[in-house]
Amino acid sequence: MAITVTIATFMELLDTSIANVALPHIAGGLGRSFDEATWILTTYLVANAVVLPMSAWLSRVFGRKNYYMGCVVLFTLSSLLCGTAPTLPIMLIARILQGIGGGGLAPVEQAILVDTFPPAKRASAFALYTVAIVTAPAVGPVVGGWITDNFNWRWCFFINIPVGLLSLFMTNRFVRDPDSFAEERKTARTPEGKLNIDATGIALIAIGSAALEVLLDRGQLDDWFGSTFICSMLVIALTCLVTAVIWELNEKDPVIDFRLLGNRNFAISNVFFFLFSVGLFASTTLIPQILQSLYGYRAIDAGLVLGPGAGVITLLAPVGAVLVQKGIVRPKYLMFLAISFAGYSFLYYSHLNLDTDYGHWAFARALQGFGYAFFFVPLTVIAYSELRPDQNNKASSLTNFFRNWGGSFGIAFATTLAERRSNFHQARLGENLPASSTLLQETVQSLTLYLQQHGLSPVDAAHKATAMVGRMFNAQVQILAYMDCFYAIGVLTLVLAPLALYTRNFKIDPDASPGH
Repeated sequence: MAITVTIATFMELLDTSIANVALPHIAGGLGRSFDEATWILTTYLVANAVVLPMSAWLSRVFGRKNYYMGCVVLFTLSSLLCGTAPTLPIMLIARILQGIGGGGLAPVEQAILVDTFPPAKRASAFALYTVAIVTAPAVGPVVGGWITDNFNWRWCFFINIPVGLLSLFMTNRFVRDPDSFAEERKTARTPEGKLNIDATGIALIAIGSAALEVLLDRGQLDDWFGSTFICSMLVIALTCLVTAVIWELNEKDPVIDFRLLGNRNFAISNVFFFLFSVGLFASTTLIPQILQSLYGYRAIDAGLVLGPGAGVITLLAPVGAVLVQKGIVRPKYLMFLAISFAGYSFLYYSHLNLDTDYGHWAFARALQGFGYAFFFVPLTVIAYSELRPDQNNKASSLTNFFRNWGGSFGIAFATTLAERRSNFHQARLGENLPASSTLLQETVQSLTLYLQQHGLSPVDAAHKATAMVGRMFNAQVQILAYMDCFYAIGVLTLVLAPLALYTRNFKIDPDASPGH
């Protein structure tokens, strides 16, 4: 069961990171600029963000299994449309449809796992889920780089088709809605059979989520608050989302049940769902960028650096599940230790430099993977520890709501901070290394002499030596900025780690039935 419902989520997360790597090739293939092609990412994320919080309500309306299979069908067909798109407008329409389909997969999968497995076995189910959501973004750049280097960018979308068909077959055979969910489905309709639609809540959340996603995804490209467009998105997002929270708290059957955050364990868990995605997506974005721009790695080589982290999680996540299930370690203590270790891994990243080789980068990623391997399983168990079975569906939408926004904030934070710190270090290094610097002049002269000895004329050698020093200067500025990003994420992670200790203790009953 766990493998069945994890396949489609793995496919959706894999496709997101593949598209990022292939974007320059897609822009060239469609005859558009790179800036125009970035809307291929934005449209998907916006559609995904709009649908994700509504997945609990939609699954009640259509039935969880039916809705899940419908999402897989839509994602698969829109992947085919993406792969065959002849123009950018058609590609954007296909990506919107793909985002709508992909947005419902993770929340429904998580709800299925919670309702299918009793508390004593949930840890094992979520160990597999952990492997999927962490491994997919990591292997995506590797797969995307290999496909674009050896085939055509369109195959980045075509590979979803067989996976989608396999997911549909297995879901149809092995997944069913639990009996308790039949009662929950009745709440989606009035006694007269009409749908209970929280139209105001849906509209506010959809518009607010869309505006916030555009703000985060386009902010750095459009100079943040120097852009009237970005400022408008901020006003719309804040107005709609704040109003939505107030509205939903007073709604009898809200599309997002924010009242669940009144439960201490659930509320703290969502802080860590957000933090988890901030660290995962920020690092998964930064590392390939650093290795390709500063170390000259190919896309596939940069992606391979992420592999050890995924491998460690694959091996150790089941161990974390056993520790939780057998009661060897209380979930909150395991989560505290794991998130502390993940925070330390970011501090380890922050001490790397331009001379760091592949082995040290891979080791740093393995350290991060070690922390996450023991983090997500106890986190998920704690999140659902005090919820009633009828709350699981809405809870899964809310946890994925925070996890999704954590990823968006993480990417926006990392790219923006890297740019800001790059400007800072450029100014500081420039102050300490003026053109009149003896060290600078000696370096240029030494390089000029070296180039002359290798056949360049004195004039050409001088120009090239100056350019080489400039590139070294810029590389040093950029690596310092990137290391600041890792340091900031590490400090944030370590500061929040003790919050895990404030979750309430609970007992895992090995004889409990599913959902209890």
